[in-house]
Amino acid sequence: MVATAAAVPRPAEAEMFWERHYRSRRAGAGRPNALLVETVEALHPGTALDLGCGAGGDTIWLAERGWQVTAVDISTTAVDRVRAQADELGHGDRVTAEAHDLARSFPSGTFDLVSAQYLHTPYAMPRDRVLRTAAAALRPGGRLLIVDHGSTAPWSWNQDSDAYYPTPAEVAAELALDPGQWIVLRADMPQRRATGPGGRTAIITDNVLLIERAGA
Repeated sequence: MVATAAAVPRPAEAEMFWERHYRSRRAGAGRPNALLVETVEALHPGTALDLGCGAGGDTIWLAERGWQVTAVDISTTAVDRVRAQADELGHGDRVTAEAHDLARSFPSGTFDLVSAQYLHTPYAMPRDRVLRTAAAALRPGGRLLIVDHGSTAPWSWNQDSDAYYPTPAEVAAELALDPGQWIVLRADMPQRRATGPGGRTAIITDNVLLIERAGA
């Protein structure tokens, strides 16, 4: 689910958009996001929050590796499918799936990892506020991983030729976190070959920002 307009839409608008999106897709967790795997695979499992969990590929991958995961999405279809997938694979005890419109509510608890993978939406959302709340939900030594689109994939729902993708440095500046409490570990724009629906491939850019809460 990022938009910059000031007005927050009526809840039904955004929820209906993402409901239609996930209902039109086949159920199944799919692959985890590559930059999540790259960032997390060497970490000791703890508690994780998956913001905008979507089809659940990241949630299931984390649970398989021993993480206790809270998976949230505005789409109840997505949330129900992630919960069912976790139960089917025997990871139900490690996955809590909740429906949240992050413009209005945020899951409770503190976490060793918060993952915000491509938290973009065609509707207005106070993304800076959401991500600051996510940073505040980190335990000391916990990490917030923000991966944004840095280019438009051919299969993206957003084919706006004028779309602007803020750099990791710009995202960090917008969050305005106290550098004495939150440390930027990574801020770069790697490119990779991605595979979309139907096996179509393209070179895309990801904007990556990794922040750690001090005090571990």
